[in-house]
Amino acid sequence: MAEIRWTEEAHRWLRDIHDYIAEDNREAAQNVLSGIYEKVQLLRRFPEIGHKYRTETDGEIRILLYGHYRIAYLLRSSTSIDILGVFHGALDISRYLP
Repeated sequence: MAEIRWTEEAHRWLRDIHDYIAEDNREAAQNVLSGIYEKVQLLRRFPEIGHKYRTETDGEIRILLYGHYRIAYLLRSSTSIDILGVFHGALDISRYLP
C-alpha cells in the first residue's frame, strides 16, 4: 500500500475550495472535501489510477478526477505519493504545475 503525503500547497487549495463553497453551504463544502479525501484513498491500492500528465525526474505527475476537480499527484514509486494540489476543472492546470 502506498503512503500518501499532502503538500502544504494541496492543503491550501483544499482550504480555498472549502471556504468558497461554504459561503453558500457549509454542509456541501464538507461533503466535497470528504469526497476528495475518499477519492485520494484509492491511490493507496491503485497508485497508477490517475491519468499520466507528465514524467519528472522524481516520478510521474498524474491527475485523478473527482467531480469538477482534478487532484494532481506525484507518483514517486508504487509506495510513495505526494498530493500536489486540487484544481477546479475550469483552471489551466499548466499554470500551477511548473
